[in-house]
Amino acid sequence: MSQGYLLGLAVVAIAVLLVLVIAFKLSAFVALLLVSIGTALAGGLALDQVIPTLTGGMAKTLGSVAIIVGLGAMMGKMIEESGGAERLAAAFTGKLGVKRVIMAVTAAAFILGIPVFFDVGFIILAPIVFGFAKVAGINPLKIGLPVGIALLAVHVAVPPHPGPVAVAATLGADLGLMTIIGIACGIPMAVVGYFVSRKMKLDKVEIGASPAAAAMRGSVEDITSRPGPGAGTVLAIILIPLALIMAGTTGALFVPAGSLAQRALSLVGAPIFALLVGVALAYFLIGSKEKWGLAKRSSVLDSALDTVAIIIFVTGAGGVFANVLVETGVGAALSDLLIGVGMPVLLMGYVIALALRAAQGSATVALLTTAGLMVSAVQAGGFSSMQVVLIALAIGFGGFGLSHINDSGFWIVTKYLGLSVADGLKTWTLLTTICSLVGFGAVCLLWLIA
Repeated sequence: MSQGYLLGLAVVAIAVLLVLVIAFKLSAFVALLLVSIGTALAGGLALDQVIPTLTGGMAKTLGSVAIIVGLGAMMGKMIEESGGAERLAAAFTGKLGVKRVIMAVTAAAFILGIPVFFDVGFIILAPIVFGFAKVAGINPLKIGLPVGIALLAVHVAVPPHPGPVAVAATLGADLGLMTIIGIACGIPMAVVGYFVSRKMKLDKVEIGASPAAAAMRGSVEDITSRPGPGAGTVLAIILIPLALIMAGTTGALFVPAGSLAQRALSLVGAPIFALLVGVALAYFLIGSKEKWGLAKRSSVLDSALDTVAIIIFVTGAGGVFANVLVETGVGAALSDLLIGVGMPVLLMGYVIALALRAAQGSATVALLTTAGLMVSAVQAGGFSSMQVVLIALAIGFGGFGLSHINDSGFWIVTKYLGLSVADGLKTWTLLTTICSLVGFGAVCLLWLIA
């Protein structure tokens, strides 16, 4: 297949998918599978490889997402059902005031996101976002979108997240310096995400059936006036899993590789283990506070899976489409085209990562692929330690933008917040792209003085 054909195929596939979902209102899950099969066939995959490519993409995506989403939803459901999120929100809103709530939650998400993967952080914080929105009487999108931006900013730029760590290792960038500069550049991205989302006409956006819509029902006064878990209990249930993940990701850096301590930390700090601890804490602490019987506790946990089933399936289908684009060679064709243009190395790293992010969806894959393509140019360029770090961050911020329908994160954010595909493109995709440019702009400014 020629380079032009593959790139044209990707454009047509995405256009058809958007038409099916937006114009014909077809289920996103079905539309993704149909377009994936058509793209695989048009892209020259052997007939007997089409279905294995689809199932492989589903397995790769759900292997990391399904358990995390399920456990996170269970923990959130226990907090939501007991009114714990509203009590926590009421306590903080009373001290901070309504006007400071969104900024405070966004800042907390940025800090908490440093040791926590994007999807895990968003799922853990979702019930708190909805609780704050209900207490403050504001649209949950006004908190959920900037929180997502803050989490994604550190996910693509700050170690110990896998993408930045792998890019640093490939290019030979200093991890400590990358952490400091990545945080410094990520802050203005989170700030811009906060202010741009405030300017969006989010009150006119319809919130469909979702965890956000479910959490906004009911009276805050009715919830907070009855007995139940206090703000401290809810905060502990949320922070303990985050602390475990932090211990696993950062503690492993200070113990010998392959040691018993390192293996123990890898277990304790695994998001699945940490969330399982959070579910257990919610089961016992909230169940006791609410005086729920064992059957009631179990039914609350199981009911959470009904809410997130569509999120899990659509996220998996997004992974199917992304895998088809990779296997047909679309990503390789795009990167080859951009390398042949001969851009300055900083701009090339950003543009290739941005293009690969748009082409195949995964930010981490975009970062890893771009770093591999750029390593020879970086090694031959005689760049300073600071400049290598800035190139690595340019790649990271390229992987931040253009999150759309082939990105599992797009589906997690939009389905949790109750956004349609069209509204997701107008809000989340636009926000990620604007903030991506802000991050790259900060890198360019630092390059001038490096």
